[in-house]
Amino acid sequence: MNTATADKPTLPVEREIQAAVHGQRTLAAYLATRLETQRIQIFDDNNQAHQVELPTSALRLLVDILAELADGNAVKVVPIHAELTTQEAADLLNVSRPHLVKLLEEGALPFHKTGKHRRVRFADLMQFKADRDRNSTRALEELAGQAQELDMGYE
Repeated sequence: MNTATADKPTLPVEREIQAAVHGQRTLAAYLATRLETQRIQIFDDNNQAHQVELPTSALRLLVDILAELADGNAVKVVPIHAELTTQEAADLLNVSRPHLVKLLEEGALPFHKTGKHRRVRFADLMQFKADRDRNSTRALEELAGQAQELDMGYE
């Protein structure tokens, strides 16, 4: 896989979705183990088997990735300690880059500068997203409660 392919996640095609569904179900059966590592076999172009030993934690991550692919979602793995550009952070929040920069400058999300470029830690971004999602859910619940109190026809 070249760098350009790794940087640009693409939606899986139908054959990849079906393979992900099957792979997820098969691998999930081995997650209950208490072993720290698992061995799997991979076959090359000549149908020659090669055993690979993986940490069980990596196998769990692989099952999660396959679940997302099975749902037709593109997947990108980002280390938790990673620092993101403002565009990458905006993409993960599904907002525009200017809006993200505004959030940074208002202090809503921590960042630091590398030269003249802003960088956002992935862990900070995920905390911000979780807080934002929690606040949205709370606001929706309040609105639903008000609609019921006012007998607006919602049940």
